[in-house]
This record gives sequence, C-alpha cells and structure tokens, in this order.
Amino acid sequence: MKQQTYRRLISGQSSGFGATVLRFLLTIVATGYSLVVRLRNLLYSKGLLKVHNVDAAVLCVGNITVGGTGKTPLVVWLCKQIAQQYKYAILTRGYKVNQNRIDEPAMLTETCPEAVVIVNPDRVAGASEAIDKHAAEVLIMDDGFQHRRLARDLDIVAIDATQPFGYGKLLPAGLLREPVSSLQRAGAIVITRCDQVTEAELYELEQILRTTNPDMVIAKSIHAAVSVKYMEPSVIPAKAGIQKGSNKMDSSLSRNDSIEQLKDKKIFAFCGIGNPDAFLNTLKDLGAELAGSKVYDDHYHYTDACLTEIAERAKKLEADLILTTQKDWTKVKSKLELVNSESKSHLPFAYLAIEIKFLAGRDKLTTLIKDTLASKIPQK
Repeated sequence: MKQQTYRRLISGQSSGFGATVLRFLLTIVATGYSLVVRLRNLLYSKGLLKVHNVDAAVLCVGNITVGGTGKTPLVVWLCKQIAQQYKYAILTRGYKVNQNRIDEPAMLTETCPEAVVIVNPDRVAGASEAIDKHAAEVLIMDDGFQHRRLARDLDIVAIDATQPFGYGKLLPAGLLREPVSSLQRAGAIVITRCDQVTEAELYELEQILRTTNPDMVIAKSIHAAVSVKYMEPSVIPAKAGIQKGSNKMDSSLSRNDSIEQLKDKKIFAFCGIGNPDAFLNTLKDLGAELAGSKVYDDHYHYTDACLTEIAERAKKLEADLILTTQKDWTKVKSKLELVNSESKSHLPFAYLAIEIKFLAGRDKLTTLIKDTLASKIPQK
C-alpha cells in the first residue's frame, strides 16, 4: 500500500465498507503491537534488558511517530551548537541505505562536513566505532528515541505541530511508534512547524505535553526556508557519496538564490518525505505558484525514468523551476545531467534549503544541552 493511500485510510479520509474493515483489522494488530512496546519499555525501565553505557556523552534526537517531524534540521542545529567545543559523531541507522539510497546520512554529511557520520543499525557498535576510531567525545544519535540499548544523557524529541500524535493510535492503526506517555523519558521537546497551526492548537498541544511530563523543556520552532540552491542543466554533477575520513561530499550546485525569487514563479515540486504537505505548504507560503507536484513514498528510490517524467511534466505545465527537498536532492543530483539530456526540458532543478528557527525556548534548550555535556565531559 502506498504511503498516501495508507495515510488516508488511518486518518479516516477513506470511506466505505472495505476501508472500515481494514481499519478494524489494523486496530487489532495495533493492540498486539502496543503490548509488545509497553512490555519492552517496562523491561528496560526495570533493568531486565541491558542498557550499554559508553565513554562519551550521548545526545539523542528522536520522535514518537513515523514520518517527517523535521528531525534532521534539529540534528543539524544541535551539531552546530557543539562543533566548536567538542569532537563529535552522528550515529544513524541509515534507514534503507545502500549504494543508491543515501538519504539522511548524505544530507548530514553535506550539511555538517566536520562531523563523522557512522551508519550502523546497531547503535552500540556504532558508538564504539565513533569513540575508538574517531575519539568522539559527544555522540548525537539520530532517530534513536526507541533504541534504548544505548544509554543516553539527554533525549530531545521532535513533535510535528501539524500531526503531533499520529492520529492518536499506535502502528499500524496510527503513526505512533510508542504511547505518548513515553515522553516521560524525554528531557526536552522541540515542537516543529509551529507556523502551520493556529495559536489555539499550539496551546492545546503544549498543555498535553506539560501534563505528560511537567519537568521537560519545551521549545517551539519553525522550518525556515533560507535559500534556493540550483544546479544548472549544463553542469555535470559528481557522484554523491559519503567518503571515509574527510566526510565531505562533492557538490555541483552552481548558485544560490534568495527565497524571494520564488514569489510568483511557477514551480513544479516533487518529494519523497514523511510529511509532503508541509513542503508543499511552505512553497505556497513563500508566494510560489504551484504549477504541479508529484509526491512519492518516504525514502523513495528515484530512477532516471521517473526524473525524466518529472522534467517532461514540468515542461508541459510551463513551469519555471523544478524544486525538491534537500533530502531528495542527495538522491537525485547525480542523475540530473542525463535527465535533462533525455527530456530536453532544460529546466533547472533546485532544492529548498531549510533551517530550524526557534520561536521560544531556545535559551532553555541550549542551557540544558550545555549543562548535560558539562556534567559528562571533563572541562578542558
């Protein structure tokens, strides 16, 4: 089942007898999943499942729902907070990573070139590698809230304001990875995309979070578009990849434009992310005219054929620009010269560069991070 079809089903948008039966069956499966998750958490809490401590500070950035909560920009922000003072590494499981699917690891490597990015689904083994081979003092565990085998000093959880609790049900009946009560383990919450909900909705969400865990820091943020990064059709891109040692990626971007350049420009947008509506709404908010769009499943593997189809559709719709996300860009940029040659569209491809911007709570979050690291790492 495609991602968008699945979301329409669990959200109740799909109607009819078949959809009702499917939701009932998913609820039964979710009941079993809930029991397993609750038992697992209980065993960790009671010390019956082993938690591995390592000789480094561990900061975890995660979420309690599947799909895009805007976690990666938060990881990038966290890296920039500590880069000047500590040797650090990013631990990522590398979901669906292989030679052709590089997703978040490549994006993190490109955005944080000074970081060591360790791709390993075994977070404990990844932590050992980061410490033993790279002398990392701080480990930033990306998407690790549910990976409790590795002890952490601080859990920071990203909550998407537009869909904070995954339709209120656990997988597969909803999008929750674990119950909302699990947020009691968190030291901080960063609510993302606050600009895409009303003040009343944001207030209600904050009250729920404070009731769940009154001691945690709550920060509010938005994903601010900072620039449009282009590749001109005539540029031959280098092959994207993660290099050992230097952790630097080749770049074939030819220029940056301010986001003001999108106003009144006809855009054909495409993406394969957990929350595509957030990306498309951002473009509309920037004043772009959405000539057309194509949404793929999260972690989609782009082929030359589908990118050629995108280019041809954009040309037929008389778009001025083909725009995607940075996450998708890491997967498509090595194919674009061939695509432009085959489609003869000669339309520029670009991605929207995003940074997290805090509306409230940044100082408290920064203080919490500094205090956590100071208590773990001897001062130099």
